[in-house]
Amino acid sequence: MKIAVYPGTFDPITLGHIDLVDRASRLFDQVIVAIAANPNKKPLFSLEERRELAAQSLVRYKNVKIEGFDSLLLDYVKKEKAGVILRGLRAVADFDYEFQLASMNRFLNPDIESLFLMPSEKYMYISASLVREIAFLKGDVSGFVPEHVAKALYEKG
Repeated sequence: MKIAVYPGTFDPITLGHIDLVDRASRLFDQVIVAIAANPNKKPLFSLEERRELAAQSLVRYKNVKIEGFDSLLLDYVKKEKAGVILRGLRAVADFDYEFQLASMNRFLNPDIESLFLMPSEKYMYISASLVREIAFLKGDVSGFVPEHVAKALYEKG
């Protein structure tokens, strides 16, 4: 079985994230959306809230599992018996960071591959941090996140 882990903070999950999951769900037997606890980033939503928002957003995908994790990513990937770490690339600015991350992961465990997917062009500019900022300032985020996520953002603000 080919398993991919799609890690991230998902604070919150966006239409760009969902687009990547949609693409990956057609390439792999199972896709695990691995939501990092990542307290250093001081997320707006708790890990459980992020997990629930993602689960609601991805309910239609039968081969997608949503989980939280608070360990080294490579340890989590190994525990799940996955062979691929899936990452999204939106723009050239993402490439440098992702290249460093993939190189470090390959050094630490050469058996796990990094695979990069680009979201649809209409989602290339969406970032969760920008979505949070727009919502905080009471702007319209309906074009960036599912309706239930927009509602949760406005309730937090």
